[in-house]
Amino acid sequence: MQLWVGLGNPGAQYAMHRHNVGFMAVDAIAGVHDFSPVAKKFQGWVREGRLGNQKVLLLKPATFMNESGRSVAEALRFYKLGVEALTVFHDELDLAPMKLKVRMGGGLAGHNGLRSIDQHLGPEFRRIRIGIGHPGHKDRVTGHVLGNYAKSEIDPLSDLLGAVAAEAPTLAAGDDVRFMNDVALRLQS
Repeated sequence: MQLWVGLGNPGAQYAMHRHNVGFMAVDAIAGVHDFSPVAKKFQGWVREGRLGNQKVLLLKPATFMNESGRSVAEALRFYKLGVEALTVFHDELDLAPMKLKVRMGGGLAGHNGLRSIDQHLGPEFRRIRIGIGHPGHKDRVTGHVLGNYAKSEIDPLSDLLGAVAAEAPTLAAGDDVRFMNDVALRLQS
Protein backbone atom coordinates (compact mmCIF):
# COMPACT_ATOMS: atom_id res chain seq x y z
CA MET A 1 0.00 0.00 0.00
CA GLN A 2 1.12 3.55 -0.72
CA LEU A 3 0.08 6.80 0.94
CA TRP A 4 -0.17 9.77 -1.42
CA VAL A 5 -0.67 13.12 0.28
CA GLY A 6 -1.81 16.33 -1.37
CA LEU A 7 -0.82 19.45 0.57
CA GLY A 8 -3.17 22.39 0.89
CA ASN A 9 -5.36 24.34 3.28
CA PRO A 10 -8.95 23.32 4.03
CA GLY A 11 -11.83 25.65 3.21
CA ALA A 12 -13.53 27.01 0.12
CA GLN A 13 -11.66 30.34 0.38
CA TYR A 14 -8.36 28.49 -0.27
CA ALA A 15 -9.59 26.12 -3.00
CA MET A 16 -7.94 27.87 -5.96
CA HIS A 17 -4.79 29.08 -4.19
CA ARG A 18 -1.50 28.05 -5.76
CA HIS A 19 -0.60 26.62 -2.33
CA ASN A 20 -3.47 24.11 -2.76
CA VAL A 21 -2.25 22.50 -5.97
CA GLY A 22 -1.39 19.35 -3.98
CA PHE A 23 -5.06 19.01 -3.00
CA MET A 24 -6.00 19.55 -6.64
CA ALA A 25 -3.62 16.82 -7.83
CA VAL A 26 -4.96 14.10 -5.51
CA ASP A 27 -8.55 15.13 -6.32
CA ALA A 28 -7.80 14.73 -10.04
CA ILE A 29 -6.26 11.29 -9.46
CA ALA A 30 -9.25 10.18 -7.38
CA GLY A 31 -11.70 11.38 -10.01
CA VAL A 32 -9.99 9.83 -13.01
CA HIS A 33 -9.35 6.48 -11.30
CA ASP A 34 -12.72 6.14 -9.55
CA PHE A 35 -11.44 6.09 -5.97
CA SER A 36 -13.82 5.51 -3.05
CA PRO A 37 -15.98 8.34 -1.69
CA VAL A 38 -14.31 10.71 0.77
CA ALA A 39 -14.05 9.56 4.40
CA LYS A 40 -12.88 11.64 7.34
CA LYS A 41 -9.85 9.97 8.95
CA PHE A 42 -6.40 10.84 10.22
CA GLN A 43 -7.30 14.52 10.75
CA GLY A 44 -8.05 14.78 7.05
CA TRP A 45 -9.98 13.39 4.11
CA VAL A 46 -9.08 10.04 2.58
CA ARG A 47 -10.04 8.11 -0.53
CA GLU A 48 -8.93 4.58 -1.38
CA GLY A 49 -8.32 3.02 -4.75
CA ARG A 50 -6.01 1.13 -7.05
CA LEU A 51 -3.51 2.36 -9.60
CA GLY A 52 -2.41 -0.59 -11.66
CA ASN A 53 -1.70 -3.36 -9.16
CA GLN A 54 -0.95 -0.90 -6.33
CA LYS A 55 -3.39 -0.03 -3.55
CA VAL A 56 -3.17 3.72 -2.90
CA LEU A 57 -4.64 5.82 -0.12
CA LEU A 58 -5.04 9.50 -1.02
CA LEU A 59 -4.93 11.91 1.93
CA LYS A 60 -5.71 15.61 2.14
CA PRO A 61 -4.74 16.79 5.66
CA ALA A 62 -7.39 19.05 7.22
CA THR A 63 -4.88 20.39 9.74
CA PHE A 64 -3.85 23.40 7.66
CA MET A 65 -0.50 23.40 5.91
CA ASN A 66 1.67 24.10 8.96
CA GLU A 67 0.46 20.95 10.77
CA SER A 68 0.26 18.52 7.82
CA GLY A 69 2.82 16.21 9.40
CA ARG A 70 0.44 15.24 12.23
CA SER A 71 -2.12 13.87 9.76
CA VAL A 72 0.46 12.15 7.57
CA ALA A 73 2.26 10.49 10.52
CA GLU A 74 -1.05 9.26 11.94
CA ALA A 75 -2.00 7.59 8.64
CA LEU A 76 1.41 5.94 8.24
CA ARG A 77 1.29 4.61 11.82
CA PHE A 78 -2.24 3.26 11.40
CA TYR A 79 -1.29 1.26 8.31
CA LYS A 80 2.16 0.36 9.69
CA LEU A 81 3.82 1.89 6.64
CA GLY A 82 7.34 3.25 6.46
CA VAL A 83 8.26 6.60 4.97
CA GLU A 84 9.22 4.80 1.74
CA ALA A 85 5.48 4.33 1.07
CA LEU A 86 4.87 8.11 1.21
CA THR A 87 4.49 10.45 -1.79
CA VAL A 88 3.70 14.14 -1.22
CA PHE A 89 2.26 16.45 -3.90
CA HIS A 90 3.06 20.11 -3.24
CA ASP A 91 3.53 23.54 -4.80
CA GLU A 92 7.07 24.60 -5.68
CA LEU A 93 8.12 28.26 -6.02
CA ASP A 94 11.47 27.44 -7.61
CA LEU A 95 9.94 25.60 -10.55
CA ALA A 96 8.33 27.24 -13.59
CA PRO A 97 4.53 27.29 -13.54
CA MET A 98 2.90 24.04 -14.69
CA LYS A 99 6.21 22.14 -14.64
CA LEU A 100 6.60 19.00 -12.58
CA LYS A 101 9.55 17.24 -10.96
CA VAL A 102 9.75 14.10 -8.86
CA ARG A 103 12.37 14.07 -6.15
CA MET A 104 13.30 11.77 -3.30
CA GLY A 105 14.14 13.67 -0.14
CA GLY A 106 15.73 17.08 -0.22
CA GLY A 107 15.37 20.45 1.43
CA LEU A 108 12.27 22.29 2.54
CA ALA A 109 12.65 25.53 0.53
CA GLY A 110 10.61 27.40 3.14
CA HIS A 111 7.55 25.19 2.56
CA ASN A 112 5.70 24.84 5.87
CA GLY A 113 3.85 21.68 4.86
CA LEU A 114 7.11 19.93 4.00
CA ARG A 115 8.66 21.29 7.19
CA SER A 116 5.86 19.76 9.28
CA ILE A 117 6.16 16.36 7.58
CA ASP A 118 9.96 16.50 7.99
CA GLN A 119 9.57 17.22 11.74
CA HIS A 120 7.36 14.14 12.16
CA LEU A 121 8.99 11.71 9.73
CA GLY A 122 12.33 13.04 8.48
CA PRO A 123 13.18 14.27 4.96
CA GLU A 124 13.42 11.01 2.99
CA PHE A 125 10.07 10.81 1.25
CA ARG A 126 9.11 11.12 -2.42
CA ARG A 127 7.93 14.58 -3.48
CA ILE A 128 5.97 15.57 -6.55
CA ARG A 129 6.94 19.21 -6.98
CA ILE A 130 4.37 21.16 -8.97
CA GLY A 131 5.73 24.48 -10.23
CA ILE A 132 3.93 27.70 -9.39
CA GLY A 133 6.81 30.00 -10.36
CA HIS A 134 8.42 32.74 -8.32
CA PRO A 135 6.84 36.22 -8.36
CA GLY A 136 10.27 37.82 -8.77
CA HIS A 137 10.80 39.40 -5.35
CA LYS A 138 10.70 37.81 -1.89
CA ASP A 139 8.28 40.48 -0.63
CA ARG A 140 5.65 39.18 -3.07
CA VAL A 141 6.02 35.46 -2.28
CA THR A 142 3.26 35.18 0.34
CA GLY A 143 0.68 36.93 -1.84
CA HIS A 144 1.68 34.79 -4.81
CA VAL A 145 1.54 31.47 -2.97
CA LEU A 146 -1.69 32.34 -1.16
CA GLY A 147 -3.24 33.90 -4.26
CA ASN A 148 -5.67 32.27 -6.65
CA TYR A 149 -4.57 30.99 -10.02
CA ALA A 150 -5.17 33.64 -12.70
CA LYS A 151 -7.87 33.00 -15.31
CA SER A 152 -5.13 32.60 -17.94
CA GLU A 153 -3.62 29.75 -15.86
CA ILE A 154 -6.78 27.65 -15.48
CA ASP A 155 -6.58 25.78 -18.79
CA PRO A 156 -2.86 24.95 -18.43
CA LEU A 157 -3.51 23.90 -14.80
CA SER A 158 -6.35 21.61 -15.91
CA ASP A 159 -4.09 20.09 -18.56
CA LEU A 160 -1.33 19.49 -16.00
CA LEU A 161 -3.67 17.93 -13.43
CA GLY A 162 -5.22 15.74 -16.14
CA ALA A 163 -1.77 14.55 -17.23
CA VAL A 164 -0.75 13.80 -13.62
CA ALA A 165 -3.94 11.79 -13.10
CA ALA A 166 -3.59 9.91 -16.39
CA GLU A 167 0.00 8.92 -15.66
CA ALA A 168 -0.53 8.13 -11.94
CA PRO A 169 -0.29 4.33 -12.47
CA THR A 170 3.27 4.80 -13.74
CA LEU A 171 4.12 6.74 -10.58
CA ALA A 172 2.50 4.05 -8.43
CA ALA A 173 4.68 1.45 -10.17
CA GLY A 174 7.75 3.42 -9.06
CA ASP A 175 8.90 4.63 -12.48
CA ASP A 176 9.46 8.28 -11.57
CA VAL A 177 11.43 9.18 -14.70
CA ARG A 178 8.85 7.71 -17.06
CA PHE A 179 6.09 9.47 -15.08
CA MET A 180 7.80 12.86 -15.53
CA ASN A 181 8.48 12.20 -19.22
CA ASP A 182 4.94 10.99 -19.96
CA VAL A 183 3.38 13.97 -18.17
CA ALA A 184 5.62 16.31 -20.20
CA LEU A 185 4.67 14.54 -23.46
CA ARG A 186 0.95 14.84 -22.69
CA LEU A 187 1.40 18.58 -22.10
CA GLN A 188 3.15 19.04 -25.46
CA SER A 189 0.35 17.49 -27.52
